[in-house]
Amino acid sequence: MTQQLNTSNHDRNAAGMTYVYPVVSRRAGGVSIGINLNPNNACDWHCAYCQVPDLVRGAAPAIDLALLQTELEAMLKEVMHGEFMQQRVPADCRRLCDIAISGNGEPTGCRDFAAVVDVVVAMMQAQDLDIPLRLISNGSYADKPGVQQGLLQMAAHHGEVWVKVDSATAAGIKRINGVSLTPERLFHQVETTARLCPSWIQTCMAAWDGMPPSEHEVVAYLDFLRALKIVGVPVQGVLLYGLARASMQPEAVHLSALDQEWMERLAARIDQTGYAVQISF
Repeated sequence: MTQQLNTSNHDRNAAGMTYVYPVVSRRAGGVSIGINLNPNNACDWHCAYCQVPDLVRGAAPAIDLALLQTELEAMLKEVMHGEFMQQRVPADCRRLCDIAISGNGEPTGCRDFAAVVDVVVAMMQAQDLDIPLRLISNGSYADKPGVQQGLLQMAAHHGEVWVKVDSATAAGIKRINGVSLTPERLFHQVETTARLCPSWIQTCMAAWDGMPPSEHEVVAYLDFLRALKIVGVPVQGVLLYGLARASMQPEAVHLSALDQEWMERLAARIDQTGYAVQISF
């Protein structure tokens, strides 16, 4: 493995493995070992900013758990005891910050999700790893028993979820996430996830045809956060980020990065809702 990693390169094939890949994560702040449960590039959402090429609608396939375990063990050995950090990672990012169940689609669409969590937790315990186990999710399968079982297992082992909320209007969700979803259903997904496992809201903001999100969109988003606070949903805070890598979707022609001042103003307004906010550009 010789390819140099950076925050702009999240190639799921960087290690030549089916399920396991390393990235330098700007939000996690170091090397993240990713678990890709969607090698078929299938997702039930179609986010305009998604960097997955050849994205299709669908769910994750059945997972070869033995292969996943073998790959994860090999990657951890290389990262922790090999030359990986020195050869492939910038000097200021040479720390293992988490294992993240993420990848090329919605990972909780995997029917083996709970079993995957069991494999990862067992490997972390075997390696005596005291790092977070993170799930990057849109929350759409939060009501499935197998997903809830996996979330509870994560919670029991210091896991956390980064659950997606990019818009809190039906029109905004349709445009940005490519799915017909009511704000009420999105609220239910976030609430269900957060009550099962410690959760952060993950929000991507971008300009569309050169224009930032409207004030109507921003107010709806802030009201969504306030509503979570009112009913006591235990959300840890908000991870706010902008475009850092090019979208591979047809909608990419509409997207551009927002300026830092706009993002900082939004972060200040999020802070006023009572939630901690971390911002990445």
